[in-house]
Amino acid sequence: MSDTLNMSVSSIVRDKNGEKMAYVFFSEEGRSAEGVIPACRIKSSTGFSDEEIEGLENYMRENLSMIKKMAAGVRLIDAFMKD
Repeated sequence: MSDTLNMSVSSIVRDKNGEKMAYVFFSEEGRSAEGVIPACRIKSSTGFSDEEIEGLENYMRENLSMIKKMAAGVRLIDAFMKD
């Protein structure tokens, strides 16, 4: 098992009710989880225990401000313009 848990964040989108949200993706050697902010809930996961999922949700809650800033800084066009 790796000591590195990767996290990536989507741009801000609107849910079906028009509320702003962003997706947060966690991955580590074949394990993955997808969460949403600002709800700070893991919506799907593969390979993480219930205790680890709770830890990921706590991480999102404790770092919500930082994750929101990351999501606000994501520009979709930049992903297409990279070399």
